[in-house]
Amino acid sequence: MYEKEINKYLERHGFRTFSPKAVLFDMDGVLYDSMPNHAYSWHTSMKTLGLDMPPEDAYKYEGMRGVETIKLIAREQWHRELNDDEAKRMYEEKARVFSLCPAAGIMEGVRDLQHKIKADDMKIVVVTGSGQRSLLDRLVMEFDGLVTPELIVSSFDVTHGKPNPEPYLKGLQKAGVEPWEAIVVENAPLGVRAGVSARVFTVAVNTGPLPDRMLTEEGANVVFGSMPEFRDSWETLKADFHK
Repeated sequence: MYEKEINKYLERHGFRTFSPKAVLFDMDGVLYDSMPNHAYSWHTSMKTLGLDMPPEDAYKYEGMRGVETIKLIAREQWHRELNDDEAKRMYEEKARVFSLCPAAGIMEGVRDLQHKIKADDMKIVVVTGSGQRSLLDRLVMEFDGLVTPELIVSSFDVTHGKPNPEPYLKGLQKAGVEPWEAIVVENAPLGVRAGVSARVFTVAVNTGPLPDRMLTEEGANVVFGSMPEFRDSWETLKADFHK
């Protein structure tokens, strides 16, 4: 069923085989249904600091490191470059507002999917732009036995966030695999761009309000409408890996 998409991926990158040994998951909007909280906290915190960031823009910029998002918006609206300290202080306000939001639930179906991946003897890596240690600690606790600290890539591990491929390249390095030996799971256009730029087969799960075309235009190899849909299609996708 997915043989056509896999063959297009191999042809595009000049790879001879597609044999996944690791799955690299984004966190927000993929593992957690947390994007509504992020949208609210970005809009509220930036408004108090004098920047206009509509809630829907959180989905547009999702995947970038927070300080890079703030620098970009400030450049567009204030027409000046923020230094790292300024951007960090502003991001801390966003993190403060986010911490007051109700805890986001785990995305439906994702733990079932990860158990299937583990049963197939594949590694699970989390690649997130988050720099909030409380969220990273919660991730390890709530995905006990599925996610481990040594296989998490966060904003602390990279110089350039998504859409730069560095986070996913770092994820490949931590997993000890090549691009054709991995799958990226994303929900955001910039995250898809990062996965594709890292030359990894990229699955987009559209859990937000953006149209599917924004994910396919960034190069997503397959788009699912929900995590349960992806979970239920795992065996079918897996059957086409080595054809």
